[in-house]
Formats: sequence, structure tokens, C-alpha cells
Amino acid sequence: MILPIYNCFQSILKEKTKPIAEITDDIKTLIDDMFETLEVTENGVGLAANQVGKSYSLFIINVSELDEYKEMEKLIFINPEIISYSNETNISQEGCLSIPTFYEDIERPISVVVKYFNVDMKEIIQEFSGYLARVIQHEYDHLQGILFYEKLSAFKKILTKNKLKKIKTEIYTNNLL
Repeated sequence: MILPIYNCFQSILKEKTKPIAEITDDIKTLIDDMFETLEVTENGVGLAANQVGKSYSLFIINVSELDEYKEMEKLIFINPEIISYSNETNISQEGCLSIPTFYEDIERPISVVVKYFNVDMKEIIQEFSGYLARVIQHEYDHLQGILFYEKLSAFKKILTKNKLKKIKTEIYTNNLL
């Protein structure tokens, strides 16, 4: 089932999510529905549970549409924790399914080590780098109640304030909340 994606002005996206104690049929259905929802989005590669209204510490990633990741399986991160970040960073443009039409350059570490659980609740510790590391950090931030534009410098936040106000006005005008 395709789920509605909550926009950045809804309070659930500003709250820290709760850990998942066990994998129930409802959680498995949620994961399936999240992947189905992600498939119909334009340019979406990751989705956090709170973006679809569920306050669970869970996100999914599917980058198989991108040439360099064609062979990669869909990724499921349950109760993830980034346990280390590289010192080296890079700047790249990010967008978010919860903030349509808004893109900004964000600086992030180029690699991360993540501890997470799979759907069998098996603990995994794995290093990710490049684009995948960026996507993981973006989705992990969602679980912490952080939206990517909050990573901007104070000066850049001032410059983008009008863009966000315009998006908010469009959402309210079109009853998209």
C-alpha cells in the first residue's frame, strides 16, 4: 500500500523516534509499504518511518535505480546508530521527500560506521561511504527529528527562509497537510 508522505511542517518529523523491540507482522507490512511508497516517488532513494507517520526507529534505502548500485539489495535499518564518522567531509546537494522542490548543498562526512538490526533482528555493524553514507546520514537525521536544512549555516538559513515560507504557503493553500 502506498503511504502518504508527511511534509516537513508536521510535528512528527521534529520528534525523536522510538526503538523497535520486536519485528511484528505490522512492522514487516510497514517496511513493505515503505518500499512500495518509495518506488512511486520521483528521485527518492530513502524513507524514514516518521516520514510516513510512524514514530519507529526505522528507515529504508533503495539505490538500485542508480547505475553504480544496480546490483545492490534494498537496505533496511532498524534501530540504527551511527557509531563513527570520518573526519573527511564533502558538500553535495540534498533534497527530501518531505520538503518538495527544496534543494541545498549540505556538508557531511564521506563515510560512516553504522550499527543496526535487520528484519531478523540480527545486529550488523557496517561501514558505508560516498553517496550511501550521505543517504544514511540524511535518513538517520530524520529519526533524530532533524531535517536536512537544519544543517545549513546560520547565514544560509536566513537566505532559504523565504523558500521554506513559500513551500509552506503552497502546502496550506493546497490542503496538503
